[in-house]
Amino acid sequence: MTISVIIPTLNEEQALGQTLAGLSSSLVLEIILVDGGSTDRTLAIANDFCTNVPNARLVRAPTGRARQMNEGAKAGRGDTFLFLHGDTQMPNDAPRIIESVLTDPAIVGGRFDVRFDTGSGWGPIISTLMNWRSRTSGIATGDQAIFVRRRIFERLGGFADIPLMEDIEFSRRLKRAGSTVALRHTVITSFRRWEQQGPLRTILLMWTLRFLYWAGINPARLSRWYEAVR
Repeated sequence: MTISVIIPTLNEEQALGQTLAGLSSSLVLEIILVDGGSTDRTLAIANDFCTNVPNARLVRAPTGRARQMNEGAKAGRGDTFLFLHGDTQMPNDAPRIIESVLTDPAIVGGRFDVRFDTGSGWGPIISTLMNWRSRTSGIATGDQAIFVRRRIFERLGGFADIPLMEDIEFSRRLKRAGSTVALRHTVITSFRRWEQQGPLRTILLMWTLRFLYWAGINPARLSRWYEAVR
């Protein structure tokens, strides 16, 4: 099994270097960074990484995480796609974990548990709730490093071209395509979004956005509120 790691980036200079430093494995066929128009040092960091890592390359795409991830998938050659946020660090043995899970042909994809890179007491509370909700509902978010068999991704038509909730929309379709796995191995992601506006305010906003999405509100409208905490 070969894995294409696809990383959408947009102004990720603070965290991208650390994310990339943890991506070295013989099971990773390629690392594809898909930039959506960064104006900070993200492109310099990405170019430097691609210069020094033979199986890494940079592609460009219109701004929008769904569009960027779909472009990365088009460029990918692996038989498994791992979609990783630019501020999320994988465990060193992540490719081997994914390979082991996908030896079961009934499994079409899955995700990892998440924890935050913070000493705040809010971090474990929020991550525990996120992981519990995901495990109970079968719905994953991008912070949890979604992975999927290439043939299933292509059969589903990739991520919907929406500005928000593309991860939730995709994972809803993914779990209908076959069995998915909620791994207890953890990825570490940035807590900055929660710190900027305050954890409680951000929790309430995220819950509100998700409720409105389930209620049928267009993601294009919801994205305007989400930008406040991105």
